[in-house]
Amino acid sequence: MSYFDVFNGDADGLCALHQLRLAQPRDATLVTGTKRDIALLAQVVASAGDAVTVLDLSMAVNHTALLALLERGITVQYIDHHDAGVIPTHPGLDATIRTTAVDCTALMVDDLLQGAFRRWALVGAFGDNLASEAVRLGTELGLSDHQLSRLKRLGEALNYNAYGDSEEDLIVHPAQLYQQVHRYTDPFDFLEAEPVFDKIETQCRHDLSQAQDVAPLALTETTHVVLLPDSNASRRVRGLLANRLVSDDTTRAQAVLTHDRHGGYTVSVRAPLSGSLSGKRAANLCAEFSHGGGRGLAAGINQLPPQALAKFIERFVDYYGH
Repeated sequence: MSYFDVFNGDADGLCALHQLRLAQPRDATLVTGTKRDIALLAQVVASAGDAVTVLDLSMAVNHTALLALLERGITVQYIDHHDAGVIPTHPGLDATIRTTAVDCTALMVDDLLQGAFRRWALVGAFGDNLASEAVRLGTELGLSDHQLSRLKRLGEALNYNAYGDSEEDLIVHPAQLYQQVHRYTDPFDFLEAEPVFDKIETQCRHDLSQAQDVAPLALTETTHVVLLPDSNASRRVRGLLANRLVSDDTTRAQAVLTHDRHGGYTVSVRAPLSGSLSGKRAANLCAEFSHGGGRGLAAGINQLPPQALAKFIERFVDYYGH
């Protein structure tokens, strides 16, 4: 019998698996990748009688591969906080799905384990942008503001490490990072002993500093568009820069573009956080383009052809212009 652990390479997926395997040690094949690489179940080469654990990956995206595993006699434990679509009814599937605004996979595993490794759950929650929930739970644990700040920095660093359009863009591969994390029951021991945290955080600061110096491609009273240089660092920092720009300038819509490896562009869009345009959903704009979608405040286009760049900028400026 073989085991497979399949997880999103970001902070939430990594910390969810780490807690689970601290409680239930298992020698398993790791299947993971960038934060954007979520169709991972198709990579699992398992046979009847094997067991697969899936963490922080959309069941809707992996639906076909999930059914194929179940039909081959493979048992699947599935824990996730994204919209699952239709959850299969099958004796081989153990699914825990919650989609509330205060859930992430690391916190769901924390519930299953009754808080056995909650400090790591807080790291995952901070990385998944659930700072208020992480602070609430951490305060209940008796952690100081300084300790919570350190866990927040760790969560954000683990999350940043998973950003990029391919594994070539990553600072450390998430499977390797998980192996380093998994040596430590307490995240504070990890912070003291492992230099990889400083490596990721230093790289993040450098990437952001370089990106913030890039002149805008288009700038109006209500919109800002920037095209970053063609580099691994740009593809890592695209989403973080978009978040930082919209936080610093809350009434202006932001679009951050990077070059993809097919001659086109990848786009991150952020809707204004305040003002008269704050109700205009970024997802609606991005859905007008192939490979586009997302949520109200944050959305994107995975593959924007080079000939569509001018059209996107024109539509972006028009959409958020009134």
